[in-house]
Amino acid sequence: MSNIYIHAENLSYIYHDSNDNKEHPALQNFSLDVHEGEYVAVLGHNGSGKSTFAKLLNLILEPTGGTLIIDGKEVTKPDLTDEEILELRKNVGMVFQNPDNQLVSTIVEQDVAFGPENLGVEREELRKRVDDALMTVNMTQYAHHEPHRLSGGQKQRVAIAGVLAMMPKCVIFDESTAMLDPGGRREVLDTVRMLNRDYGMTVLNITHYMNEAAEADRIIVINDGRLLMDGTPDEVFAKRDVLQTVGLEVPQCAELIHRLREEGIALVGDTISDPEACVALLEQAYRKIKKA
Repeated sequence: MSNIYIHAENLSYIYHDSNDNKEHPALQNFSLDVHEGEYVAVLGHNGSGKSTFAKLLNLILEPTGGTLIIDGKEVTKPDLTDEEILELRKNVGMVFQNPDNQLVSTIVEQDVAFGPENLGVEREELRKRVDDALMTVNMTQYAHHEPHRLSGGQKQRVAIAGVLAMMPKCVIFDESTAMLDPGGRREVLDTVRMLNRDYGMTVLNITHYMNEAAEADRIIVINDGRLLMDGTPDEVFAKRDVLQTVGLEVPQCAELIHRLREEGIALVGDTISDPEACVALLEQAYRKIKKA
């Protein structure tokens, strides 16, 4: 097993609402380990605590309780220096929901250079990082284009390149495909999978698309600030009734599996993530119907 990159133990975060002068817990006694090189999908209904957890990992927010260790460094200790905070933020990159809100320059390559330039990266190294990042997300040919003329999927890939140019060890995608059409979502997901598979990058993909989550190695489900479920896609999506009680559905393939089981059809193989298995299930159903 690879090293643990993220260790959260009894992690808590409380929002203070100035309107009603009350405290609202967003995370409560949340414990989780994520290993280096894992691809983890994070599910939960709106307000479940998903994005709060992501912001704690990137030090945008500071935990109000518990322990958080990232890459062997304790984030929750009170005497973190500015240099330590900067290093931690650099190693956990974030790609947000709206690509337009992440683009800051009028030329693609300048946008990708923005982050590492602010980190003080030397010019020669900066040039290499920008070129490498654009090549990684297959956007080299758009280096001199204006970002606002790109498609949604292309803009999001430029945003990913900007994060990659800072050379993080882990990237969090916070609903990064929510505003994209199916083609744009596929572009981004292919890039995410490539980063994880070919570069060994640790990935946390916060999503409300169940078919996206099915592509991960592991799924965690957060509900009301607590860890509700943790397992492989097969294990998590097999618990359809539990997911439905917290406002979540299952992928179409998993729904098909559940309905076939209800009809008494025996199932074999990797029934969640393998498209060929879905085809086999349909064939089984057809044979059963034909015999009837």
